[in-house]
Amino acid sequence: MKEIPLPYVRTNQAGIVLLVLLAILLQQPVLIVVLWAIQVINLWQGVRSNVFVMLAAPFLRSKLAGAPTESRELQRFNNSIAVILLTLSILFFWLNAGSIAGYIFAGLVGAAALMAICGYCIGCTLYYQFKRLRR
Repeated sequence: MKEIPLPYVRTNQAGIVLLVLLAILLQQPVLIVVLWAIQVINLWQGVRSNVFVMLAAPFLRSKLAGAPTESRELQRFNNSIAVILLTLSILFFWLNAGSIAGYIFAGLVGAAALMAICGYCIGCTLYYQFKRLRR
């Protein structure tokens, strides 16, 4: 699949926002680890292996036909950034370097996902700049 249906992309973004918010509100860094695992599997196996997408699939079937799509390459780039930031978050928690730093890195991922849901993709902007500089 060269393109990923937008309902799948939005489902993943909503799942990210939800888990980050729950982790912060409940003060449960283990939820960040769960989110990291979901995103690593998504990066490794593709969007169809994403737990959020699998859970929402029955509700998304009717929305997939004719749905707008996003580039798989762009989504992998965005997912890679999320995995890097979540890895840093987990490292801060693991090293006891301060839970504030851990939540900040996780919060960046959640904020980026929320912004993307609202219509502005910071990862897309970074991707465009990255591609432009590589020329």
